[in-house]
Amino acid sequence: MKLIHPIFIYCAVFAWLNLAWITPQRLKNGRTNTTHKLSVADSLQKQNSLLYQLFNLEPLGLSRKAFDYAIKGYRLLSEKRLLANPGFLTICDFSQSSRNKRMYLLDMTELKVILTTYVAHGRNSGGEYATKFSNRPESLQSSLGFYTTSGTYYGEHGLSLRMKGLEKGYNDKAFARNIVVHGAQYLGDKWLNQSDCMGRSFGCPAIPQEQSAQIIDIIKDGTCLFIYHPTINYLQHSKILND
Repeated sequence: MKLIHPIFIYCAVFAWLNLAWITPQRLKNGRTNTTHKLSVADSLQKQNSLLYQLFNLEPLGLSRKAFDYAIKGYRLLSEKRLLANPGFLTICDFSQSSRNKRMYLLDMTELKVILTTYVAHGRNSGGEYATKFSNRPESLQSSLGFYTTSGTYYGEHGLSLRMKGLEKGYNDKAFARNIVVHGAQYLGDKWLNQSDCMGRSFGCPAIPQEQSAQIIDIIKDGTCLFIYHPTINYLQHSKILND
């Protein structure tokens, strides 16, 4: 495994602890200082690059683009104090095949990947790959965007975790649709031995049953969860990504 030079680790941790990813300062006349804005944007990109290396996500299959979007939203939600527990960030990369371990659980305090695992997309979102997304009730499709996790309960799938969608028009009906994190038997290495792709949910980001209790216990009660796909409409119109 390629080692990260110690200076990269130092710089990334220093940037993180000092919250160097700040929003552009505004001048008294209300106009943005363009030079400062470009400087901040360049600084953020450098920090993202360092963090991406530090988390060592490339060998794990998470693209830099998906990571950048996730971090951008996570920063904004943290700054606005919309995360009761900013210690963890979960990224579900639905641009990848469902055969891949495309859920990434990141410890944002220790700056390390806790685990990667399989995650299901909605039955009507696609087969091996998710291609269609909806916020509509009974669509049986996944919903893109940023969520905060809520409390747990025991339902038909056992221990489950409620989520609140934060993006109007994209996932804000998630709670009413009962879109939750839950365990499922149709995910995992054993399932792949008998099927071309993972099983699909009714729109929930379902995870392997044997890992569900551990994951839910870590990310419950106010952490950030991001479901990514390079859908142009979402990327261009998400208020969180375009703030």
